Amino acid sequence: MTESKSAQELFQAAYENRYTWEPNFPGYKAAVEFKHGDVVLNGTIVVNANLSAEVMGIEDEEARNSIIGQLREVAIHRVRRTFAETHSKNTFSYGETDSTGAVEILMGGKSEGDRYKLRNNEVCHVHRLIHGIRVTIDTFSSHDTGAGYLSHRYDSVYTDPATGEVKSGKIVFEDNYQQAGDYQILRQRIIQAEENGQPTTTEFNFTNIELLPAKVEAVAATV
Repeated sequence: MTESKSAQELFQAAYENRYTWEPNFPGYKAAVEFKHGDVVLNGTIVVNANLSAEVMGIEDEEARNSIIGQLREVAIHRVRRTFAETHSKNTFSYGETDSTGAVEILMGGKSEGDRYKLRNNEVCHVHRLIHGIRVTIDTFSSHDTGAGYLSHRYDSVYTDPATGEVKSGKIVFEDNYQQAGDYQILRQRIIQAEENGQPTTTEFNFTNIELLPAKVEAVAATV
């Protein structure tokens, strides 16, 4: 399979198999429940068409910022960009194939040093530099939406690119989605991490998800 396709062709196919929102995505609103340890907070959220996020009804600043951060992180991965827009300055070559059949893709050019693994036309491993930090993400299961895949269970580790020092312990995620109109919207994210050496679980639960009304551009009357 891999020999009949170039590394770029194989990577591009997986890239284009990701689930993304249509460019005319209208935004949505929902109720949110934030749970962290013994803390349970409830409010409402809005993700606007421009992908900015708002939280209402939660006064705790740390919790509010955490919710906004997760909504932004999800939304930015739903933005549809062509392969050329994202990767035109990169080159691609094959690395090794691991025992699970995952094929390694090594990046050159602008993203020199980054690498990915592909399995079943999905990206299952990411090792890349983001804002000066080396991020490694392994995906263990995914949702097939019929219009591209969404990661379901995965973990991430952040390290110093110069020293290899681990900047955070392993963070484990579980994401679940639901259909709202023509769009897949996050309904739950569970994050397992460590604080002061102790395991912690944070939940973001979204209910009553409703798309915002589509904006209709005014058309100037002609005489």
